[in-house]
Amino acid sequence: MDNPQEDEQMAEIRNELQTNGCAAAAAMIQTYLDEQDNVQLNIAITGESGSGKSTFVNAFRGIRNSDKERAAPTGVKETTKDFTPYPHPNYPNVTLWDLPGIGTTNFPADKYLKLVEFERYDFFIIISADRFRENDVKLAEEIQKMKKKFYFVRSKIDHNIHDERETRGSEFNGEETLKEIREDCIQGLKGRVQSPQVFLVASRKLHLYDFRLLEKTLQEELPAHKRDALLLALPNVSIEIIIQKKEALQARIKYLAIMSALGAAVPVLGLSFAADMAMMVTTIRKYQATFGLDKESLQRLAQTVRKPLDEIRAVMTSPLAGNEISKDLIIKILCSSMIELSLMAAEEGSRCIPFLGIPAAMGLSFVSTYKSLNMFLDMLAEDAQKVFEKALGLNTAV
Repeated sequence: MDNPQEDEQMAEIRNELQTNGCAAAAAMIQTYLDEQDNVQLNIAITGESGSGKSTFVNAFRGIRNSDKERAAPTGVKETTKDFTPYPHPNYPNVTLWDLPGIGTTNFPADKYLKLVEFERYDFFIIISADRFRENDVKLAEEIQKMKKKFYFVRSKIDHNIHDERETRGSEFNGEETLKEIREDCIQGLKGRVQSPQVFLVASRKLHLYDFRLLEKTLQEELPAHKRDALLLALPNVSIEIIIQKKEALQARIKYLAIMSALGAAVPVLGLSFAADMAMMVTTIRKYQATFGLDKESLQRLAQTVRKPLDEIRAVMTSPLAGNEISKDLIIKILCSSMIELSLMAAEEGSRCIPFLGIPAAMGLSFVSTYKSLNMFLDMLAEDAQKVFEKALGLNTAV
């Protein structure tokens, strides 16, 4: 499918190349990629005290509640005394703000939005552990007036399901229970909130219930330039998210390949290869973190699902699995892939050809970088799917 924004960007790069040369065009591409990586997304998480705001913030960021350094503090008492930013560990441009409960002494309902600096946030998630209260409705009404998006999340659904199963025994019906909870919440909001949507979420089990529907809704309703920022920061709670992440990362490869080609225009033997290797190390490390396959992310996942780390790692089959991404590792893998290696060798050799050497080297550099990064991305996306299936499974039954 054609992307008008990408077509426009490519036209600008082409014009810069023709007008100001390779170095200027490469600088333009780098600026564009940096802008993509630094799109700011601020998500406000609010609701009454004890609703599970902090646990949701931690789960979204892939941080355990027990992580004393980075986790939002949780507890049965009101633990959020101020509005506190919690940047995503791998994508610091995405920040979740743990807001104090509305209606507390320091944050009365009628002054709440002003006190928490309303304009800062791209959208609000209003969380409740049971029915949404009067203060939640008042907040939603004020957000509506300000023309910003908000979403109701009914938290701790796994607790409700457990309690209902214990109470009803053989008469328990999971789907009916979820339907009853959702309808009960919606009925309490009708008449004051336009077309209320309520998402049922268990923060410790985001792969179940409505979190996938919530993230899909957020992506659809966010401005286009912020969708990738959200997507890449999302936890891997479904195969669909992993595939979408792969597609988003894949769309950027052509820009990196063009930069590689422009670098190959410099008539210095070995310089382009060295630059490409440095770029690949940085890019593949980003892929690894995005898919949650870096060492720290895998350790957190193992702790969360209570499975041995070695058991989760065992399903990863790519040569990148379990290894620190380095120049030596990349060269070793490329050596086993003769197509990529031969293209890189041909690129360096082509520089010796009179007149046509540099253009040929540029073309080969583009192809080798494009094919190599796609190969590494495929490897990691496949490993991510295997890890997801091993850790969480595909069973969404309640």
